Amino acid sequence: MAEQMKPSGIDWIKDIPSSWEINKVKYLATEPGTLFLDGDWIESDVIEESGIRYLTTGNVGAGFYKEQGSGYISEKTFSELHCLNVYPGDLMISRLNEPIGRSCIIPDTESRYVVAVDNVILRPNANYNKKFIMYGMNADGYAEHANMIARGATMSRISRSQLGQFWLAFPNIEEQQAIADFLDKECARIDSIAADLEKQIALLQQYKKSLITDTVTKGLDKSVPMKDSGVEWIGKIPAHWDFKRLKFMLENSSDSMKVGPFGSALSGSDFTDEGKWVYNQRVVLDNNFSENTTFVSEEKFQEMRSFAVYPGDILITTRGTIGKVAIVPEGANEGILHPCIIKFRVDKEMIIPELLQLVFNESDFVKDQFALMSNATTIEVIYSYSLKDILLPVIPADEQEKIFAYLSKKCIAIDGIIAEKQKALSTIIQHKKSLIYEYVTGKKRVKEVQ
Repeated sequence: MAEQMKPSGIDWIKDIPSSWEINKVKYLATEPGTLFLDGDWIESDVIEESGIRYLTTGNVGAGFYKEQGSGYISEKTFSELHCLNVYPGDLMISRLNEPIGRSCIIPDTESRYVVAVDNVILRPNANYNKKFIMYGMNADGYAEHANMIARGATMSRISRSQLGQFWLAFPNIEEQQAIADFLDKECARIDSIAADLEKQIALLQQYKKSLITDTVTKGLDKSVPMKDSGVEWIGKIPAHWDFKRLKFMLENSSDSMKVGPFGSALSGSDFTDEGKWVYNQRVVLDNNFSENTTFVSEEKFQEMRSFAVYPGDILITTRGTIGKVAIVPEGANEGILHPCIIKFRVDKEMIIPELLQLVFNESDFVKDQFALMSNATTIEVIYSYSLKDILLPVIPADEQEKIFAYLSKKCIAIDGIIAEKQKALSTIIQHKKSLIYEYVTGKKRVKEVQ
């Protein structure tokens, strides 16, 4: 007979088996040798390349340890700062960044550690299983509740005292262990499936990028004569093709490229809740010209008319997620450029704007050029002079049409497969979350210990 349930009195936990109890996190470490303490305040100037391993919130995944960073502190610094000794097997709980209150078990790759202040170290009493606690702290309802009460003006943060007020449900120590073992096994199986799906998605995305790059540099007809492009990383191209820099492919007009307003010309204080649009990064990234959150008054719009956006303009993001392109459609709202946007127009006899959009957004062909120009692996800013120097293929119009039609069809098919796999990935991730919640709150039981 199934055990009767009783109200836990906690919204996110709901009913629990009658033999289970609830307890606050702060009461899980009350015996000698246990801990419920913040990490240490350690400045970056004392971080070294060897010594005692230093962990931050970035090392805390939702139920798993993330190996990132390589900081250490010396024994001398450890002693001078009176740091807390942290050991493999301790629970590390992040008070910062979402999901708030996520936790992981510290691995045994080092003999001891020191932990940054925005983490809490929990070393519980003997009648509480650390793995079971970790799973409870990464259950859906727990995380939602933590985020709800998190404090912080610029980033979400929760205090140790707030964290200590959280409730968890507990069976006896034997069942805790059995549940932890069961979840270890099931989560490992689910994680393996998820990792395989992620790998498949990544391969499909890379295939799409490679397909676009190959097609816009080699063409569709592999039998045509080829010639050296004169660009080492491009290699050979069809003999009747050419490559030109974007500045030679712009529309012949004085307004063929316009950078968003500089400095104080347009600031946050100018933005309003309604009015004329400010075409910002989000509009371009989402390629959504029906919704917006940034506006200016009619008066400000008239003042900034030289930065007006018109149908047919090609908009490109220049900060954050850089190099993404959107084409302003007919009937678009009147508006002006955001400072983080550049607009330009191309000669349509030289390149189809939609093909340019595909190349910019769906391949690394342009991004790699920005990287070469900056001699960096990651680009944070696009300037008009670097944008003008981008190399693009000059392809006969009839071939462009065929290439664009071919790539559009292929990309739609690939995107469809990616969407199916992303849906499967989302489903299995949600299954894992539900599984953890059901077992750490007693909705489902591990049969051999009931």
